[in-house]
Amino acid sequence: MDVREAIRTQPMRRLQVVTVAICLVLTMIDGFDVLVMAFVAPHLAKVWQLGQVQVGYLLSAGVFGMGLGAVLLSPLADRIGRRRHVIICLVFITLGMALSATASSVAELVAYRAFAGLFIGAVVASVNITVSEYSSDKRRGTVMGIYGIGFPLGAAIGGAVTSQLIAAYGWQGPFIFGAITTGVVLLISIATLPESIEYLIERRPAGALAQYNKIADRLGYARAQALPAAISTAASRVAHKVIFSGVLGRRTAFLWVAYACLTGAFYFANTWTPKLLADATGNPAMGVKAGVLVLLGGVMGALLFAALSTRLRPRLVTTLLMFAGAVAFMAYANNFSNVSLALATAVLVGACANGGIAAYYAISPPIYPAAVRGAGVGWMIGFGRCVAISTPILTGYLLASGWKPQQTYQFFAGVLVVAGIACLLLDRTYRGRSENPEAAHAAA
Repeated sequence: MDVREAIRTQPMRRLQVVTVAICLVLTMIDGFDVLVMAFVAPHLAKVWQLGQVQVGYLLSAGVFGMGLGAVLLSPLADRIGRRRHVIICLVFITLGMALSATASSVAELVAYRAFAGLFIGAVVASVNITVSEYSSDKRRGTVMGIYGIGFPLGAAIGGAVTSQLIAAYGWQGPFIFGAITTGVVLLISIATLPESIEYLIERRPAGALAQYNKIADRLGYARAQALPAAISTAASRVAHKVIFSGVLGRRTAFLWVAYACLTGAFYFANTWTPKLLADATGNPAMGVKAGVLVLLGGVMGALLFAALSTRLRPRLVTTLLMFAGAVAFMAYANNFSNVSLALATAVLVGACANGGIAAYYAISPPIYPAAVRGAGVGWMIGFGRCVAISTPILTGYLLASGWKPQQTYQFFAGVLVVAGIACLLLDRTYRGRSENPEAAHAAA
């Protein structure tokens, strides 16, 4: 039995658990780095006397960078390897966070947030795929759900310490904190993160057999005299021909539409909730509290996805989260003026919006063959985030034109209904067909 097959079929071993744990920490750091602007915005708006539209541009800058990074830089992981890709991205994320702390104008901060976002968007796909590939088939849904708590948990912890950091070091404090923590995780990744077995077998870079046997040693499996046979062919390494053809093309369409809708609702909930409640109460600290509750709800949502995935198909669980999210957004809209109820329903908003992100990260890697998995997942993330770029800006314009905060939540409740329908259609494409993406490509 080769190592790839052993990882899929045997109980998970120490290296697999350690790899998932490293990726969990990575996504916690990314969660903070992505949403730090949402927590800084209420304070920065007062210091720099910013209007709603300017705040919208600041909130969208990182999303813009992430969209570009996911589309342009994620596919590099299929060429240079997941491990090297993650390490390079972490270097530039650290730099981008440090530069953000030096900004002296809106234009500079937008540029630095977009720069950091490029590499945050790029690294997410590699981290997701690494977790998926080092999980056993039996435990993948549960593992991905547990891994999914990292993003909201990291952002929630960051949100919880933001007020103290700002009080001690000014608005620059959270960015300095982000740069330091990202740098520490970079060093941990260099020391411990293994390369993808799937990448070594399918792409066969220089020294692949030596790396394969080193991983086999760490897992406790027998060394190999030669790499196992690759499944992919030259044609199956041409990403766009694989991702957009046959049944994979239909799955891509449904996945991307569903993820884009969810991402729009996600970024609206996470970027504007702190600001809107701060405005409604006149208390920036209350806005930060609401933002943290949204993120803690995301931890609960990811754990709920992990638990339900042991009994239901992960794609079906994702569908249910989308429809539940629509209900949660409506409930929040109807109770926005009541601070106590708004804080309580903020948890439900986060459970579905942030938990939904974890769900899509879980269901997307197995859709695509290993040789183009980085491109497939990266382009999905890029497409969703490119669509979501407009969300914070659009919300700023809608509020400036007279929309009430409640109406914006009602609008995104409808967006989540569309996401649920698209995810249900994605699940239907598997009826009577193999779950193996290689088989789906071969049939096309």
